[in-house]
Amino acid sequence: MRILLVLCLWLGLNQSLTAKQIPVTVYADDAYPPYSFASEEKAKGIYSDIMRLAFSRMPRYNVTIKPTPFKRGLKLLEAGRAFALYPPYFYPNQRQYINPYSVPILQEEVVVYCNTKPPVSTSWPDDFYGLKIGINNSFAIGGEQFWIAEKEDKITIEPALDNRENILKLKTNRIDCYINDKLSILWEIKRMKLSGDLDEDREFELGISVSTEQGYLAFSADADNRYPYKEHFVKKFNAIILEMQNNGEINNLLNRYID
Repeated sequence: MRILLVLCLWLGLNQSLTAKQIPVTVYADDAYPPYSFASEEKAKGIYSDIMRLAFSRMPRYNVTIKPTPFKRGLKLLEAGRAFALYPPYFYPNQRQYINPYSVPILQEEVVVYCNTKPPVSTSWPDDFYGLKIGINNSFAIGGEQFWIAEKEDKITIEPALDNRENILKLKTNRIDCYINDKLSILWEIKRMKLSGDLDEDREFELGISVSTEQGYLAFSADADNRYPYKEHFVKKFNAIILEMQNNGEINNLLNRYID
């Protein structure tokens, strides 16, 4: 009888703790391998591994991760219909509907790969004038002068759905170059060679390294106060990420994706 009573009390306490968890949905870019992508409708990739580990250490919250097209995720943030999205870069002037950003999670290198490297490729974007540059939908990478050059018709920027579509366009000369994170481009090229979508000996030339960027968990500015728990969530999440960086856990997760 006493054992049964203790068991009932434990079950009741456990249910009470579970019931007090705050349900939270975090959106993930579904087409940015190996950092963040969807496979069998589940969020996968380096950032997703980091997020799951971090969220598992936040018992106050029951976090669901939903993969979504990056452009849609940004629209949801802007409308206040999404609490958070990963992994945007830090562009506070272009995306004022994001506030705050988390602490930086990973550092990425933005580069340009081309079919044929320009004769001179030491200055970005000047040495790439006259070329058609592929980019992923809703990405704002490349720097201010890159986007000014497009407005002045010195460069053509052609968005596509994801890495694979851009590399296929590069393969068939529908674009001259493709700008994105270096690891992400090389990862997709490797996958496409394994699947037969690219010939094994097909190579692209590294045109230039553009910048170093960092990925974040970006939160809705939430003007309507739909997420009253945001301040606590951000503070807790940031502390966990910093701890994971300091103790080497994030590097360990990253190394799983690097040959």
